[in-house]
Amino acid sequence: MDLRHDIHEELIVLRERAPEITGALTCTIDGMLVTTDLAADTEQTAALTSALLSLSRKMTELARIGRLEETLISGTQGHTACYAAGPTLVLTVLAGQGANLGLLRIEGRRAAAKIAAIVERG
Repeated sequence: MDLRHDIHEELIVLRERAPEITGALTCTIDGMLVTTDLAADTEQTAALTSALLSLSRKMTELARIGRLEETLISGTQGHTACYAAGPTLVLTVLAGQGANLGLLRIEGRRAAAKIAAIVERG
């Protein structure tokens, strides 16, 4: 079984379920790229994803609000959401302006859980 292939297939399914998604990336918690469909800046996005996950987990602990579910960044032209995909991977999803954030959150969490299961069985 090729984990990278299976994870990439999950990114394809994610994009089919939420067409507003403009790109997705998975990386290790230390910022090493696993798979992506982004056209540019993939290594830098992976590195920043790792840093964002670390900061988000720390903030969640300090705020005493439970286990981290997601980090959502909204800008004037779109959104970026990061999801822990098990203990070793992170899923980052990009969506355009006006995207249905409810759908993004549901599908992002679903995809992260499926990616975590792929890694666990692999």
